[in-house]
Amino acid sequence: MRPTLPEVLRQRDFALYWAGVVLSQIGTRGAVAANLYQVYELTGSTAQVGLVGLAQAVALLALSPLGGVYADRLDRRRLLQATQAVALVVSLALAGLTLTGTATVWAVALSSLLATAAATFDQPARQALIPALVPRERLVDAFALLNPSRELAVLAGPALAGVLIAAGGPGAVYVFDAFTYAALVAALAVLRVPALPGARGKHAGLLASLREGASYVARRPVVWQLMGLDLAATVSGAYRVLLPAFAADVLHVGATGYGLLSAAPSAGALLGSIWVFRLVRTARSGRLVLWGTAVYGLAVTGLALSGTFVLALAAALTLGAADALATTVRHAAVQVETPDELRGRVSAIYQMASRGGPALGDAGMGVLAGAIGPVTALALGGLVPAAAAGLAAVRGRHIRAFDVPKEAPSAAS
Repeated sequence: MRPTLPEVLRQRDFALYWAGVVLSQIGTRGAVAANLYQVYELTGSTAQVGLVGLAQAVALLALSPLGGVYADRLDRRRLLQATQAVALVVSLALAGLTLTGTATVWAVALSSLLATAAATFDQPARQALIPALVPRERLVDAFALLNPSRELAVLAGPALAGVLIAAGGPGAVYVFDAFTYAALVAALAVLRVPALPGARGKHAGLLASLREGASYVARRPVVWQLMGLDLAATVSGAYRVLLPAFAADVLHVGATGYGLLSAAPSAGALLGSIWVFRLVRTARSGRLVLWGTAVYGLAVTGLALSGTFVLALAAALTLGAADALATTVRHAAVQVETPDELRGRVSAIYQMASRGGPALGDAGMGVLAGAIGPVTALALGGLVPAAAAGLAAVRGRHIRAFDVPKEAPSAAS
């Protein structure tokens, strides 16, 4: 029997869009890995590697609220093409500087800031465009296909970056990244996207809308406590920024080993994504978050103390699986605990934590590692989310007792 494509991939426009998005994500993830490697190669300083994360954090925290607003007010396909074109130009510029030997740390950091700024407008528009590409009854299938594809891109991007860096240096990664942006721009140009009803005239001011969302989060202990656990894991357990130093100076495995080490957490996340569907049927959701956060922190500490490449890979796989478990439940909890009329604003606040946290963590961990060494910094950092999960298990009755409900609440509840 010949294998058949999922029904949603038989939708021509969605199939083109899906292929373009996956390819673009592979390029983006590879470029981020190359940014970290290049800064460490230029400076040998983990503190300066943290500048990449700091640049991402600045763009994310400053522009994320605007991204959601404009995704609702502008033509989403055109907005996506514009953001991809900006990112393409940024990648080509950095590729040119790198290949001519004139790239500096500040050039890499600036490129990271600009690419992340484009992504803050890109990500909401990517999600919002999908209902125009598939029938309503296929929406769940479309999102179910896109979510694992993201993990696949996070897995393939750094691994491919390691190979390209070994073959042609970071510049080769940036050339490939630019190609992937061009591919998505071309795919978007040929999509047949019907017009969706707009929401013109229904917007409150940006600050008023954000205040309403923040007020709702403050009244929902489960939501803000889950955000706190997310921040404890991503800020204190920020391992990514130290992987170049571990690969080069601790494990001595070079660029290819760096690529494999960068990709291992995503391989673990794919496994974790499979397990979570089974575990949520038998275990309370809140307890899964607590266990996932605790195991993530301990695995980060295990990575720091591994000493060998094989043990480091095992720890990286474990932290990826634990992170996927906790993250999947956190995302579901935030969605079902938020009514439809507030979901966009609450999601924007949560995204500022879930995406801004890792970027801030990269900056802070880079500075800490520069002061006390990468092994000690990461070993101590991993203990923080483990301790936070333990404290929440004892004191956080809202999380401990939480289980994903079947229906979202109303705004009045």
